[in-house]
Amino acid sequence: MIGTFELFKVGIGPSSSHTVGPMKAAAAFADAVGASGLLPRVARVRVDLLGSLAWTGRGHGTDKAVILGLAGELPDTIDPDKADAVAAAVRNDRVLRLANRHPVSFDADTDIVFDGLTAPTHHPNTLVLTVFDSDNAAIHSERWCSIGGGFVAPERDLGQPPVVSDVPVPYPFRSGQDLLVMGAAAQLSISDMVMANEVSGQPRKDVEQHLDRIIMAMMGCIERGMIVEGELPGGLHVRRRAPALYRKLTAASGSNNRTQHEVMDWVSLYAIAVNEENAAGGRVVTAPTNGAAGIVPATLRYFRDHCRDSDAEGMRRFLLTASAIGALFKMNASISGAEVGCQGEVGVACSMAAAGLAAVLGGTNAQVENAAEIGMEHHLGMTCDPIGGLVQVPCIERNAFGAIKAISAASLALQGDGTHIVSLDKVIATMRETGRDMQSKYKETSLGGLAVNLAEC
Repeated sequence: MIGTFELFKVGIGPSSSHTVGPMKAAAAFADAVGASGLLPRVARVRVDLLGSLAWTGRGHGTDKAVILGLAGELPDTIDPDKADAVAAAVRNDRVLRLANRHPVSFDADTDIVFDGLTAPTHHPNTLVLTVFDSDNAAIHSERWCSIGGGFVAPERDLGQPPVVSDVPVPYPFRSGQDLLVMGAAAQLSISDMVMANEVSGQPRKDVEQHLDRIIMAMMGCIERGMIVEGELPGGLHVRRRAPALYRKLTAASGSNNRTQHEVMDWVSLYAIAVNEENAAGGRVVTAPTNGAAGIVPATLRYFRDHCRDSDAEGMRRFLLTASAIGALFKMNASISGAEVGCQGEVGVACSMAAAGLAAVLGGTNAQVENAAEIGMEHHLGMTCDPIGGLVQVPCIERNAFGAIKAISAASLALQGDGTHIVSLDKVIATMRETGRDMQSKYKETSLGGLAVNLAEC
């Protein structure tokens, strides 16, 4: 089982698989070196980035993330406003305090290698981390994989049976059909079953407080994104649009200039605000990834601000329901753009948001499952082709459209009785197969699609 707070994690931008994951892997490696007793012998550390990390790592800030992780920083606790300064100091001084304990020589230009030639063995996001002694002999090395959504694993563990928690859960679902059958038998909603699973290992008040912190972080990200001006980093010279859009919509809301589709403009604003914050390296919630971090918060904000009878409990139920859907994709397919393209990021986030919204608007479990299926079905085949390896174009606008499609999917499902032709399980399997068949140049390598055709446009 994958829990709610494994899917919704507070971190920093711009990428869960290329920033958050590598930072966590580097920190885990540094901790392992410290625990092994080898730390006093370490004179140098080197990190080789393979596959997608090599091709788009510069644009995603993977090198900065690795520096921060080796220095003992973690994405959920580091101050985003200080991250650049910490990494810059290491670059300038050419000294890194490994695990924040032991100073070692470190030249980021040579000790972080973007190896686009060596093929990864098991996963397209692979890091090889090695420490050397004063004689330049390797004394410890580990291979880690960033497998999407901020999840990381030692390469040796990929393909192994999952570790089963010691705490049994009452509703161990593995498919959409499981959710429907278990819900019917227990006469419980999907959110009720997820909550029951969560409280198997912790008090309910702790779960609710954690959900509220996630909600607060999401709403705070929207608020920051709507007021912070400027140009996004990376060299594409993309200016933040959210503040100007916010001012325009606010002015129109109190005048006769309101349009028929004003609500959709607000939803787009919420998503754009989040993803501009993400692109700037700000504090975001992986939902389930950073590249798709705007869709769930934007749809949740739509429920909070534009739907009748919304309340704090409804927002919690939204996230619990969404997490069940995200867990199905993570367990049975992938949420990594480097594995299955953007259908695994924006598509999954749309499916999660559609399910959450359908649930809080009174949908039955069957209607919720239908909404989730619609949300993914119409993202099948979506490629991941970020221009310049940056999570900006087309990623930011793609989140706005994903949120709008989530609302449409929920609305369409609620107009029916939950019966439909393609099940959620079938669409998850189709997404996995489509991702497997997709050429690698369309899977977060910036070697195809918009990433190479910008000049021709």
